[in-house]
Amino acid sequence: MNYLARALSYFLITDNWLGPAGLAARTFQHLEYTAAAVAVSALIAIPIGAIIGHTGRGTVIVVNAVNGLRALPTLGVLLLAVLVWGLGLVPTIVALMLLAIPPLLAGADAGISSVDRTVVDAARAMGMTEIQVLLRVEMPIALPLILSGLRTATLQVVATATVAAYASLGGLGRYLIDGIEVRQYQIAVVGALMVAGLALILDAAFAFAVWLSVPGTGRLSMDRVKDAVRLGQR
Repeated sequence: MNYLARALSYFLITDNWLGPAGLAARTFQHLEYTAAAVAVSALIAIPIGAIIGHTGRGTVIVVNAVNGLRALPTLGVLLLAVLVWGLGLVPTIVALMLLAIPPLLAGADAGISSVDRTVVDAARAMGMTEIQVLLRVEMPIALPLILSGLRTATLQVVATATVAAYASLGGLGRYLIDGIEVRQYQIAVVGALMVAGLALILDAAFAFAVWLSVPGTGRLSMDRVKDAVRLGQR
């Protein structure tokens, strides 16, 4: 029996899903690390990207920052962070954030920058403040690109969150490291299949969210801008 067949049979054993080291618990831990890293990155990157896209200033900085962060090796950053903060959640989140920030920053900047300037000018002419223009006009229109950046960031993080095991944490990375360490390679295959399956599920969910957020007919019309103005004045 090859490693793949053994890995598939591993999923059929109920006991392998139960307990603190079971598949269910490891998957939940993996999702926790992913959600924490993406959430913190989004709080940092999306506002910065939105402001840069709104003002049109700092685009060169965004491009250089995105390219620079993407060039950093995640495992190397994790090991450096472990030396600074020790083992635990903090170095893992810091390392994963460097993966999540570039697509979130680029998505927010590109989304806001792509909004039709006539719509923005019309909103300003109707008396909306700059923050109202950003939040009530530009952000809703830019939502598909922002969600696309969030989709890319989430997939990159969920695929790389296995490095948490190097920081003495749990998650699906434990199957990869422990399986290779004890030469039970079918366990490593189990971890790889779980990560791949999790990424596919998240990708499908975000693809549906992006599809739902695409502006429909008339969304960019002046009537919609007027509605946004009325809401802003209430």
